[in-house]
Amino acid sequence: MMRRDFMNRGAGIAAAALLVLSFAGSSARAETIAVSIDNFTFTPVEIKAKVGDTVTWTNHDDIPHTIVSAGKFRSKTLDTDNSFSFTFTAAGDYKYFCSLHPHMTGLIKVE
Repeated sequence: MMRRDFMNRGAGIAAAALLVLSFAGSSARAETIAVSIDNFTFTPVEIKAKVGDTVTWTNHDDIPHTIVSAGKFRSKTLDTDNSFSFTFTAAGDYKYFCSLHPHMTGLIKVE
């Protein structure tokens, strides 16, 4: 009777290990999401992302811009065609703006 319990336990452990491996193999991959800076606007203005995703802003204006989320991230000044990327490691709402043109705002909702 003890031997059968041991065998059943061993089968249960093997099944659990297979279940864990199947979930690990099916996890979603992180995405890179593009934001365009053009005509003094961020496009799209609002983004939904997942933890692990990276957002890349690219300045297509003829004048410099920045991307700032207070206490979270800050880009250097981006000249025309320069980019800045940030990978989100925690869920939450990230409001951001251009420190040179504060009327330019955007929002990233990370789940």
